[in-house]
Amino acid sequence: MKILFDLLPVILFFGAYKVAGSSQATAFELASRWLGSGIEPSQAPILIATAVAIVATFTQIAWVWIRHRKVDAMLWVSLAIITVFGGATLFFHNPTFIKWKPTALYWLFSGTLLVSDLVLRRNLIRKMLEAQVRLPEPVWPRLNFAWAAFFACMGGLNLYIAYNFSEEAWVNFKLFGGTGLMLLFVILQGFYLSRHMNEETT
Repeated sequence: MKILFDLLPVILFFGAYKVAGSSQATAFELASRWLGSGIEPSQAPILIATAVAIVATFTQIAWVWIRHRKVDAMLWVSLAIITVFGGATLFFHNPTFIKWKPTALYWLFSGTLLVSDLVLRRNLIRKMLEAQVRLPEPVWPRLNFAWAAFFACMGGLNLYIAYNFSEEAWVNFKLFGGTGLMLLFVILQGFYLSRHMNEETT
């Protein structure tokens, strides 16, 4: 359930894009009314989807705050990035900005993990997982680097899809490709960790 909640802005972005794309004339009328003149009909679906994603992210954080009176730092970061890149997309009527948003988020995560470990000597992956998982000492830096490398690769892959495939292919990848690769990475990591957890308990 939490996974679906975390993915809600992405899911709504995907849904809004598909609905707007199926009725481009109506989408163009709505986008022109909300965002002013100078919009091409072909731009309407991505602009509407971006607006929906921004509203969904604000709503998501408001819901978390009301329920728990606390919001995870990752949600605040996601809000800041969607506001900046999504806002630029809506203001300039240019979908390039929203296409860069996932890459900015992935690379920010990657850089944070590396800088925190190499410069501040704080392993953030260990901090998040050590209460649930016991691992040998040498495994923690490997795990931290693996996540940093994964996020770096995901950022690059997002740009490759954005610039070498159609806009619709990128939207599909954003939901299904990104989520699928994340799930695959977590599963492979689970197999790797299970072996080392056995080592720790022997």
